[in-house]
Order: sequence, then C-alpha cells, then structure tokens
Amino acid sequence: MLSFLPAPIIGVLNSILLGLNTLFWCLLLYIPAVLKLIIPHKGFRVLCTKVIIWISESWVACNTGWMKLTHGTRWQVTGADNLKRESWYLVLSNHQSWVDIFAMQRVFNRRAPFLKFFLKQQLIWVPVIGLAWWGLDFPFMKRYTREYLIKHPEKRGEDLKATRKACEKFRYTPVSVMNFVEGTRFTKAKHDKQKSPYQNLLLPKAGGVAFVLDAMGDSIDTLVDVTIAYPNGAPTFWDFMCGRVPEVQLDISTQLIPEHLKGRDYSSDAEHRRNVKEWLGELWQSKDQRLSQALAESA
Repeated sequence: MLSFLPAPIIGVLNSILLGLNTLFWCLLLYIPAVLKLIIPHKGFRVLCTKVIIWISESWVACNTGWMKLTHGTRWQVTGADNLKRESWYLVLSNHQSWVDIFAMQRVFNRRAPFLKFFLKQQLIWVPVIGLAWWGLDFPFMKRYTREYLIKHPEKRGEDLKATRKACEKFRYTPVSVMNFVEGTRFTKAKHDKQKSPYQNLLLPKAGGVAFVLDAMGDSIDTLVDVTIAYPNGAPTFWDFMCGRVPEVQLDISTQLIPEHLKGRDYSSDAEHRRNVKEWLGELWQSKDQRLSQALAESA
C-alpha cells in the first residue's frame, strides 16, 4: 500500500500507471482486431473477439491492481455474487462521476460479460480507439432525428434494423450493455433545473433503454440494476487518481426484463412508450430510496 504518499504524488503515479497500462494492452489488442477486420470468417471473428475481451479484462485487472496499490478506499459491494459470465445483461446505473465507470469495471470484471456501450456510428472513425471499439464489438447505432424522418419518411425504422443487424454477433458471445439512464452526471444544479421528483437522482431517459430493448430484446433477458453511492460526496476524476475517495458503495440487483417491453418500436408505439417510462419510474423510485438509505446509514 502506497496510500501514505502525498495525494498529488499518488495522482501523478496513477496517471502514469494508467497510461502505460492502457498503451501496453491497447497495442496487444490491435493484433486480433486487425486480423478480425481483414479475415471475414465468422468462426475466426468469434475467436478474435474472445481474445480481445480477454485482453480488455486484463487491462481492467491491472487497473484494479494499481488502485489496490495506491488507494485506501473502502469498497462496500452487495449483490455481485449473483452475476454470471454466461448471461446477456442490460445494465442500468445512476451516474455521479467519471469514477463510476472505473468502479463498475472493477466490480464486474470477470464476474459478468465485459461492459459495452451503444456508440454513435460516426465514432467508429475515431483514430486508434475506434478500431478498439469495433474489435470489442461495441454496438454502433445509426439514429435519425425526428426532423429528418419527417422529410424522409421512407427511412423510418431503418436505424433500428441496422442496429439489430449490428447486434446479431451477440447471439454468439454473452454481453453486458451499459446505460447511464440519466444521460448525464448528477449535480445539484441539474437536479434543480429538472425539478426532479427524486431526492438523489435526475429524471431517467427512457429512449436509450427502449432502443436497446427494441434492438436486442430477443437476446437480453436480465436487468442488472446498479446503485452507486459515495458517502463522502461524488469525487472528481483527479480525486480518484489521487486516492481521495474514502468509500465507494455499489448495490447490485438482478431481475428478468418484462417480455412486453421487448422488440417494440418506441418511436411509434404510444402504449410501449408509456410502459417503458412506468417501468423505469418504478426502478428509479426504488433506487432513490436505496441511495437515501445508504447515505443515511453512512452518516
């Protein structure tokens, strides 16, 4: 443990360790990613994907290693033992800090399928990391705006068809699709602006969740509900790098996704929109209560 060192020194040290760790594993990842790109055989690509996921999980494991070396953080995790690597998950979480992603990767790593996010199609062209995302089979989605569809009604439904096709590969490899339902990090100012009815949460955005259920409803059957709490206040990323996060709490629960929420068109089905919003509202009410209880007990 190096947590006795001054916080700025720990921050610089961890920044170097994170950079070197990312560079090392990223260079390794490019080898199977390029092979996967140039050799279109389905079985070979599935094998390359498994190698890429192993490399990515090793990157997360090494990140966890330097956290343990330099941080004195107390981790309170409940429900992680219920996760299974062979399952197909939709993972929903509240969002307070960039630290959330590192916390979830640490807890989920090698307990559940590697966490993946839906990305805008244009991001596949981002230098260097775009290939890594593609190699990891991050689903790239093509979304048309409502204004565009008014001018081009013949395009309605094509974005969903394209995304469903992109998600076909998940039939062969278990996946955890991650979504921060609030769409942004929680702050008091955002909370007040929204006039959120929840004490500790912003309003959930149903569209992104519905898009996943529409595109992947026949593959994903289980919801993983993650509630993240920082009893000492949400840390900045630099606080995290410096080891100034005394405690992190993650409460994880699983439940089956209702069948009537899968495979329907959120944009054109009013009843479906209402059902998804009601379902999310119930989840968010329960999550808000858990957050209030966790923070009260820590105080």
